[in-house]
Amino acid sequence: MHNQVILIEHPLIQHKLTLLRKVETDTAKFRVLLKEISLLLAYEVTRDLPVKYEQIQTPLSLMKAPMLAPDKKLVIVSIQRAGQGILEGMLELMPSARVGHIGLYRDPKTLIAVEYYFKVPDDVEQRDVLIVDPMLATGNTAVAAVERLKSTNPLSIKFVCLLAAPEGIEHFTDVHPDVPIYTAAIDEYLDEKGYIIPGLGDAGDRLFGTK
Repeated sequence: MHNQVILIEHPLIQHKLTLLRKVETDTAKFRVLLKEISLLLAYEVTRDLPVKYEQIQTPLSLMKAPMLAPDKKLVIVSIQRAGQGILEGMLELMPSARVGHIGLYRDPKTLIAVEYYFKVPDDVEQRDVLIVDPMLATGNTAVAAVERLKSTNPLSIKFVCLLAAPEGIEHFTDVHPDVPIYTAAIDEYLDEKGYIIPGLGDAGDRLFGTK
């Protein structure tokens, strides 16, 4: 495995991911599970956030207690449209994080990512960015999203997904060796249409009930 790939194997995440994969999991349950997994992923992705100590008064005494460093600001950038499912869970844990959106679709013939929308906070250069998307398949969409975000000069970038294919990891790490990938699973391969196998199907369709 590449050094920049962090595989998150927490039992709760793996259990919920298995339920998410099942073909019989309906849209309503899929949304709930994706939100729950995303919240758990957020714990792992933010382990390195710095803290400062300040004096507080408990009911019994004064103490020095850790608080998040105020100069550490986050922006979560959702890759449309399936990234919205991860965004919701992460915002529940980090409600003060700013939000950005990047609209990319994968051309069905070339599998190349095409951008149609981009909006991030004006002060993104003062923030650390978490780019979220359920799938890292061919890697084309993720590579394009990171490239676009790099043009805004954020302090750092992490890419967070549920599933990754070996082909997507290889492509992503070749182009962006400085950006870590956080994923809950590395699946077997991509099929001829660029879908992750065994995967979980089209995350956007299952999230929104479309085909």
